[in-house]
Amino acid sequence: METDVVHIRPARTKDAAALADVYAEAWRGAYRGIIPHLSLERMIARRGEAWWKCALAERRPLLVLDFDGAASGYATYGRCRSGRTPFQGEIFELYLHPVYQGLGLGEKLFERTRQRLFDLRLKGLMVWALADNDSACSFYLSLGGKPIAEGAERFGDVSLRKVAFAWS
Repeated sequence: METDVVHIRPARTKDAAALADVYAEAWRGAYRGIIPHLSLERMIARRGEAWWKCALAERRPLLVLDFDGAASGYATYGRCRSGRTPFQGEIFELYLHPVYQGLGLGEKLFERTRQRLFDLRLKGLMVWALADNDSACSFYLSLGGKPIAEGAERFGDVSLRKVAFAWS
């Protein structure tokens, strides 16, 4: 019998609605005032419950932060998308519902995801964050991430600077 209120587990199909909510609330909290409003809302609209059901049906690597039986955060991960780095693993997304931020749960989710990449024999880890997202950049720096590269991402007609953080 499981007694933990918080645990990290693989995502299940029944998590789709909760993941859509986490995504929407986390993205609004993280990117309001950074990503232009219309672009942000369009991105959120595209990642509703149906999108999550498809992603889960495709069995994409996805861990869920389960708080008292409900998906309250998630991380997606896999082989690094940039072939030009010595880092084989990448965390593509790591988000918590804003209610659960600042409690140390993001660090638990990060470490479990990092362990999954290690278990997959992917050496080194990289994650990208928008440079203007101060909380994300501070979070990755606090976990020992080293800024190793910069790039840009377009949102509508706006180009925003992004930073790659890496761990050996």
